Amino acid sequence: MKFINLLGIGAVALTVAACTTNPITGRSSLQLANNSEILTMSAQEYKSTLGKSKVITGTADAKKVVNVGSRIKSAAERYYQSIGRSGDLANYKWEFNLIQSNELNAWCMPGGKVAVYTGILPITKTESGLAVVMGHEVSHALAGHGNERISQAMVAQYGGAILGGSISNAQWANVFEAVYPIGSQVALLKYGRNQESEADQMGLYIMGMAGYDPREAIPFWERMEAASKGARQPEFLSTHPNPETRISDINKNLPKALEYYKAAGGKM
Repeated sequence: MKFINLLGIGAVALTVAACTTNPITGRSSLQLANNSEILTMSAQEYKSTLGKSKVITGTADAKKVVNVGSRIKSAAERYYQSIGRSGDLANYKWEFNLIQSNELNAWCMPGGKVAVYTGILPITKTESGLAVVMGHEVSHALAGHGNERISQAMVAQYGGAILGGSISNAQWANVFEAVYPIGSQVALLKYGRNQESEADQMGLYIMGMAGYDPREAIPFWERMEAASKGARQPEFLSTHPNPETRISDINKNLPKALEYYKAAGGKM
């Protein structure tokens, strides 16, 4: 939010009004964009991407993606309902699809539009490993990271025009397309390190809520790191924390994640 202050007192007021607090991590972020518009455009891009891809259905792996995704979805919905914020997810139209691709990748568009690439399944190995990945990606959507990145781009590009509400639909669409490049892999959305770390933490908690052992996160990330050595780093890891920091943070967040796991009936 540092560059927001350059816009003056009015911008400070805007920043305060547009700050959103993550109910799971407590982190605040600037989210100026209209969520309804984001969800509409995300759904369109998701549909377009599936239309250009080979979507795998009916196989054991495809069913596993749907099963893990459904459990994570239900866990998130239960949590948000328990804190009186079920409205945050009211407009989500969840989808979980497996895409044939050798890429070690997975992503979640705003609104719960999830895709997992077959290339990452040998790394996830089990449902718990897949829950690490899907919990992380769903957390990007739940935390509003797409809105945050779009908001940062809007302020950087249009500055004070935002204060007067003079951003046109065309300008808004240009910002969205810059963050989610139309016609390319939507997975190319670049999150910042803080957002990736938050998705790690939040995903760890949500997988625990869904009844998956969060301790499986460490061996998964170790396998993921090993798979990237000696080759071009997978897009999935391009903006993520370094391995040592990630493992340290996971260990720090494990006690709370295990509490969620135990409450969900998990075996300690």
